[in-house]
Amino acid sequence: MKPEVGTNRRAFEDLTARARIRDAALQHFADEGFARATIRDIARTAGVSPGLVRHHFGSKEGLRDACDACVSDAMRVVNDEALAASQRGDLGSAAFARQGIRPYQGYISRALVDGSTSVAPLFDDLVTMGEQWLVRDDEDRADPPVADRRTRAALITAMAMGIPLLHEHISRSVGADIRGVEGDRRVAMALLDIYSHPMVSPELAASARAGFQNPGPTQPSGADTPGHPRPPETAPHKTARHKTARHKTARHKTARRETRGQEREREQADD
Repeated sequence: MKPEVGTNRRAFEDLTARARIRDAALQHFADEGFARATIRDIARTAGVSPGLVRHHFGSKEGLRDACDACVSDAMRVVNDEALAASQRGDLGSAAFARQGIRPYQGYISRALVDGSTSVAPLFDDLVTMGEQWLVRDDEDRADPPVADRRTRAALITAMAMGIPLLHEHISRSVGADIRGVEGDRRVAMALLDIYSHPMVSPELAASARAGFQNPGPTQPSGADTPGHPRPPETAPHKTARHKTARHKTARHKTARRETRGQEREREQADD
C-alpha cells in the first residue's frame, strides 16, 4: 500500500512528476529516516520509475537537498506572511498559513533524531527568520537587550524545533496528536499565550543576571560544595598519606612490644 502524502491524495497526484517525487521523499525520510529510505520505495509512492528519480535528482543525497530546500522555502514563506501580518496588527491570516508547514514537522524531527548534517542550513535559516522578529521587538523595548540578537534567535529556534522532536511526549501531555489539526491548534494557542505573557519580570531578570555576574563567596579550600564534590586526590598525595598511615602503624606495634616487655620484667621481679 502506498503511504498517503499530505492530506489530499488527489492534489498530490495532480503535481508534476518532480514534485510528486519530492513529496514522496519527504514522507519516506520522515517515516523511515534518510538511511533506510530507498529510491525504489520513493519512486513507487510517487508513481514513477526509479530511473526518473535519478533523472530529476541524480542521487538520494540530491533528493534530500531538494527536500531541505522545499522545507526551508515553505518556512520562509510562512514567516514572511506572519511578519507582514504582525506589522498590520492582525495575525489571523498567518495562523491559517501555519497549516502549510505542519506536514513538514515530521521531516524536521526525523532529521534532528538522525543527526543529519543537512539540518544545519535549515536551522541557520530559521535563526535568521527569528532575528527578523527580534529587530522589531528590540525597537519597542524599554530596556536594551543584554544578549546579542543572533544568540537569542538561535535559542528561540532551538526551543521551537524541540516541539516536533518531542512530539510523542507533548502529544501525550496535550491529549492530542500535535501533528494533527487539533493538536497543532492547541500547541499554537499555548505558544501565543506564553509569548504574550512574560514569565519573568524585568526586575526579577535583573536580579538573576546580578547573581550570574557576582557569584557568592567561595567555600573554604578542601570543603565540598553542593553538586561539586572534592576532586580525587592525586597519586603523590595518596602515597604520602599511605606512608604516614604505615608509620603510625609501625609506631603502635613498637609501643605494644615495649609494653609487653616491661610487663614481663615486672612479673620476673615479683617472682
